[in-house]
Amino acid sequence: MNSAVKEFTLIIIGSFFFALGVNCFAIPNELGEGGVTGVSMILYYLFSWSPSYTNFIMNGILLIIGYRLLNKRVTLYTVFSIVFTSVFLHLTEGWGSPVKDTILGTVFAGIFIGIGLGLVLRSGGTTGGSTILARMANQYFGWSISGAMLGIDLLVVMSSYFVIGAQNTMYTVISIYISTKVLDYIIEGFDTRKAVTIISQHAEQIAQKVNNDMDRGVTVFSAHGSYTKESKEILYVVINKQELFQLKKIVQKMDEKAFVVVHDVRDVFGEGFTFPKTEAS
Repeated sequence: MNSAVKEFTLIIIGSFFFALGVNCFAIPNELGEGGVTGVSMILYYLFSWSPSYTNFIMNGILLIIGYRLLNKRVTLYTVFSIVFTSVFLHLTEGWGSPVKDTILGTVFAGIFIGIGLGLVLRSGGTTGGSTILARMANQYFGWSISGAMLGIDLLVVMSSYFVIGAQNTMYTVISIYISTKVLDYIIEGFDTRKAVTIISQHAEQIAQKVNNDMDRGVTVFSAHGSYTKESKEILYVVINKQELFQLKKIVQKMDEKAFVVVHDVRDVFGEGFTFPKTEAS
């Protein structure tokens, strides 16, 4: 129950941020957008139809057509998202005004829309529109969902060229790129870490040194070389970015010939990172 309340709250907050991005930054600066929202904005520029109504009607029609492709939970969350997005689009209509520097409006449109989409998707819902169309394309034509979504969004953005012009279409591409990056951070997390894989003849000594000096746990894998067939132990450790230099010093001191691979990790949770280690650890 608490989890559902939290997820519905995220959808409401995400819908509000999404509406702010559209009404306060995108529309005042005559930018476009992908999917159903982009079509709603084109209709607004052409006929002054409120995006709150067109967004609700088009998403509602698509949801009725494609609801069978979504499970019950996602369908419920999507309906919730569509309703609140349309409500907030209506309430925030006319809030924005054009900025002198269009690139500034472009950046903030991308940030707010990305935050909104990220919160909605992180809660387990969707914003409807191109997501439903992409699932239909996957079901009936075998297209990948991500590829179908990209194709639909590009089609809408290219169509907006005839309404908002070449320059604003290019600004729209920048805005969508920014919103995509922000969305990725919201979904995957800001807590970036480093995962380090170490292959060494002195694996045990390195692991003990990391345990004692850095207070980090080390996972040990047994492996063997494909060419030499020689058995080796592989160390795997996740650390903060600030600890990378210290780990490199330990490895180089213990074994100058060690093979080390450093990976970027987007998000880490669990003992030692999101909450303190227990005494048993």
